[in-house]
Amino acid sequence: MTRGSAHTVDLSGRVALVTGAGGGIGRACAVALAGAGAKVHVVDRDRDRALAVADEVDGWAHVVDLADAGVIDTLPDEVDVLVNNAGLQHVAPLHEFPPERFAHLHQVMVTAPFLLMRRCLPHMYARGWGRLVNVSSVHGLRASAYKAAYVSAKHALEGLSKVAALEGARYGVTSNCVNPGYVRTPLVEGQIAAQAEAHRIAPDEVVDEVFLQRPAVKRLVEPEEVAALVLWLCGEAAGCVTGASLPVDGGWTAN
Repeated sequence: MTRGSAHTVDLSGRVALVTGAGGGIGRACAVALAGAGAKVHVVDRDRDRALAVADEVDGWAHVVDLADAGVIDTLPDEVDVLVNNAGLQHVAPLHEFPPERFAHLHQVMVTAPFLLMRRCLPHMYARGWGRLVNVSSVHGLRASAYKAAYVSAKHALEGLSKVAALEGARYGVTSNCVNPGYVRTPLVEGQIAAQAEAHRIAPDEVVDEVFLQRPAVKRLVEPEEVAALVLWLCGEAAGCVTGASLPVDGGWTAN
C-alpha cells in the first residue's frame, strides 16, 4: 500500500472490526472505514441494528454481548483495524453503586478490548501493519461525580492502549485512544433522566448545566466528528501517532 497524504485514507484490502457498531459512534466509524475501502465486521448485541449497519456498509454482522468473555473466540481474528467502541453507562453515587453494575461496565469496556486485542494482534504482527483505536472518553482523562465504573474503566482502557502501543511499535501496529466529550448518541440521551435525578435539576437543564458546563464549544459532538478522527488514525499519515489520547471534547480538557 502506498503512503497517502494527510487528507486521504485508503484502506482497500484491509479488514476492520468495530464493536458497538449498531449505532452512534460505532456506526459512524463503520461507515467511515467502509467508505475508505475496508471490509467491516459490525459487532453489536442488538441483532436488528447490527444487521442494518452491516447491510449499509456491505459488511458482516456479529450479534454478541461483550459482557460474556466467551463470545470473543467466536469473532474473527484476521483483523487489520480494531475499533474498541462498545460501552454503557450507569450513574449513581459511589457509596450506592451496585457492584454487579461496576463489574459489568468493566467487562465490556476493559476486559473485552483486552481480549479482542489479544486475539487480533498476532494477525497484525504477522502482516507488519495494524491499527488499534480505542474509543475512550474525556472521562478517560478527567473524572465526574456519580460515574465510578465508567471513569475507572476508561482510565484502564487508556493504560491498556499505551501498553499495546509500546509492544506493537516494532510490528507496525499503532494503538491510540480518541476521547470524545458528550456525543449526540443514545448513550448520552439515555443519561439525561439519571443525571437530572443525581444533580436534582430538571431533565431539560441537563444538557446545558451538566453536559456543556465545561466544554468551551457549547454543543454536543457529532458521531461523524469522532469517526473522522478514528479514520485518520487508521491512515498511513498517522503511522507515528501511537500511545496518544486525542480529545474531541470542545475544549473540555483545556478548561
